[in-house]
Amino acid sequence: MNPDVVSARRCSDESVTAGMDASHRSACAAQRSLLSFIAEADRRELWRNDGARDMCHWLWMRYGISDWKARRWIDSARALERLPHISSAFAEGALGIDKVVELTRFAAPETERRLLPWAQYASSGAIRRRAELEARRSLEEAEAAERLRSVSWWHEDDGRRFCLAASLPAAQGALVAKALDRLAERIPVMPDEDGAGGLDQRRADALVLLATSRVSSDSDPDRATIVVHAQLETLVSGQGGCEIEGGGVIHPETAKRLLCAARLQAVIEDHSGQLVRLGRIRRDPPPWMLRQLRHRDSGCRFPGCGSRRYAHAHHVEWWEKGGATDLENLVLVCGFHHRLVHEYGWRLRREPDGEVRWFRPDGRRYRAGPSPPPERRDPELALSFSA
Repeated sequence: MNPDVVSARRCSDESVTAGMDASHRSACAAQRSLLSFIAEADRRELWRNDGARDMCHWLWMRYGISDWKARRWIDSARALERLPHISSAFAEGALGIDKVVELTRFAAPETERRLLPWAQYASSGAIRRRAELEARRSLEEAEAAERLRSVSWWHEDDGRRFCLAASLPAAQGALVAKALDRLAERIPVMPDEDGAGGLDQRRADALVLLATSRVSSDSDPDRATIVVHAQLETLVSGQGGCEIEGGGVIHPETAKRLLCAARLQAVIEDHSGQLVRLGRIRRDPPPWMLRQLRHRDSGCRFPGCGSRRYAHAHHVEWWEKGGATDLENLVLVCGFHHRLVHEYGWRLRREPDGEVRWFRPDGRRYRAGPSPPPERRDPELALSFSA
């Protein structure tokens, strides 16, 4: 038995209470230190190139916490850097982490001194309710513009770009914007899609996802089938482009990714345009197999991920290279990690015992979780970050 447990059982009631209080203070100090490191890791973007789509994704894969908790920790870590009084109260154990993550949602440098005495005696539920009230935004009245509503589209750049414009009454526009933004929040950021344009890119992906979910349920196969024309040498070399019937050009690797998740018919041609091979129209896997796959894998099989949203069935041995569509050759991966495999050089292997091993583009195996503890104390870990 743990010696600390044995000694605690021999203590007086007062000593037990004092021990609890001391442990609570130590835990708060450690949690404040953790949030300092989280803020610094976020600043340095250490999650990049580590199989994560953002800082939140990295935290919940690394430490096994919920997405909600990871987001609150990150927000609180950022806020505490400009709230020195709340930061000190947290480090000293006067405020616990549940109160801190709610208080930092609305506290400001000019109000934190006034809020501290109240927060020390208020319940965490009361602090959370105030945070929710402070976060609300007043709604503007929507103007009646029913007759001006419209949606139009056209092609540019010789059919390579599809342009869409919409004009809606404010209330309806808010609904559309909310749907796109809510969906865009859950769409992963690819390694080369960060920066100012990232949100607009994810909104575009959200719009395509909404349309895809509607068309994919259509019983008419012609409306839900992507037809891709490709020259044989293009598929062999991976150079050049594949033409989508009706307009548009995609990279061969994109076509391979579509084979995993879309109803696709590949039309293989030679230089003269003569048909070499006509692929079958298919959806992988069939519904019954997808149900079994989701039951077996539960979520994305990237270590520590487990995302269930937008998960795809991926062929370990790729379908176009002869891989079978059976459970032994399929793994469930989320959209972000699916693209890492097809377009960013990551690889995976499913072992006979069901373990799925992932490898970085340079061949190194990826493992989730915290780094193993160092043999000696690293003096850098003793760094303290100013609040």
